[in-house]
Amino acid sequence: MTSPHPAPAAGAAPTPIAYDHVIVGGGMVADAAARGIRERDADATIAIISDDIDEPYTRPALSKKLWTDPDFTWDDVPLGTADDTGAVVVLRTRVTALRPDAHELDTDAGDTYPYGTVLIATGGTPVALPIEGGGASDRVLTFRTAEDYRHLRALAAQADRIAVVGGGYIGSELAAALVQQGVDTVLVHSTATLGADVFPADLADHFAGMFRDAGVELVGGHEVVGGVAGDAGVRLDLEGGATVVADAVVSGLGIEVQTELAESSGIATGDGIVVDAHLRTDRADVFAAGDVAEYPDRILGRRRVEHVDNAEQMGRQAGRNLAGVGEEYTHTPYYYSVVFGTRYEAVGTLDGSLETVEDWVEPLERGVVYYLDDDRVVGVLLWNIDDRTDAARAVLTEDGPVDRDALIGRIREEAS
Repeated sequence: MTSPHPAPAAGAAPTPIAYDHVIVGGGMVADAAARGIRERDADATIAIISDDIDEPYTRPALSKKLWTDPDFTWDDVPLGTADDTGAVVVLRTRVTALRPDAHELDTDAGDTYPYGTVLIATGGTPVALPIEGGGASDRVLTFRTAEDYRHLRALAAQADRIAVVGGGYIGSELAAALVQQGVDTVLVHSTATLGADVFPADLADHFAGMFRDAGVELVGGHEVVGGVAGDAGVRLDLEGGATVVADAVVSGLGIEVQTELAESSGIATGDGIVVDAHLRTDRADVFAAGDVAEYPDRILGRRRVEHVDNAEQMGRQAGRNLAGVGEEYTHTPYYYSVVFGTRYEAVGTLDGSLETVEDWVEPLERGVVYYLDDDRVVGVLLWNIDDRTDAARAVLTEDGPVDRDALIGRIREEAS
């Protein structure tokens, strides 16, 4: 299968030496961390060890702008980490062991890297579908890397019908992207209404309607429990006995966090790798950041966040702290999605089962939704409202009990 964007050839790994700072993982956290180091130290040696085949790149574009913005090309995707920071980027290489006491790590290439400080930014592994023959079929894929994007883009150019599994951010964005490429698209998701797990009922109905109006077939209320991949296509078996047939299928079911390196090194883990406000683990000179880090958010409490704003901001702070700054990570990240020209941003907890207060400039087109729990605001959704994440954070800092009437117009009128 020919890819529209050839993967770069992997460069030869350098002879391992002692580095001042080693970053394990090659995503956006690694890029931000290298830049954070450079803000404080122009001369430190930096190595980024990644099992990817591409140098760090802007990951959100893989399910958004590369599909929908003709002015955004593949040349806009790489972050230029090595050129901008001088970091040595070692690709196609996995770190197999970390020895904090010795300040060393090993790779599957048989090399040992001594380090001064190390940042674990391993992210996660996408959840695969339970499809017989799926692992050997180029018709079945998960979606996480630039190579996955190239694979799916090639499938979209050939396949008549593609199934997307998962109604979250990645799944919904991929379904929107594919149908806008003229692909017959079916989206399989586990909620009765697409978006019902995060949006109030009326907004979830509207959200699902956006997909139906664009031509996406929605199959809701079912999880994939099995299936078979063959030369002619893929069959998905759903709970309850229903089936979905397509030429290819892509999983957008999220990730399983890669904490194995930390666990095997005796580093404390919980929902992710446990870090303090300085992003340090419980072992000397070992830090963690990004999707993999469970950190104490100053507003929302201890949590783990899998979105780009956190990757960039936490990565930068981790890099500065690797370089000895010793600052706390005080940023409360927001997350966002874009489908069919609608952009929504959020801070805090979005849960469709919570009480909500809706405040619309234009009903279901532009407005603010507040999520309440235990009589206080725990999440804020900004639906086609720009540049108001700081205002949302301000609401989240307030103790309850909340005055529901006072929420009406608070952010909406400031954004009008």
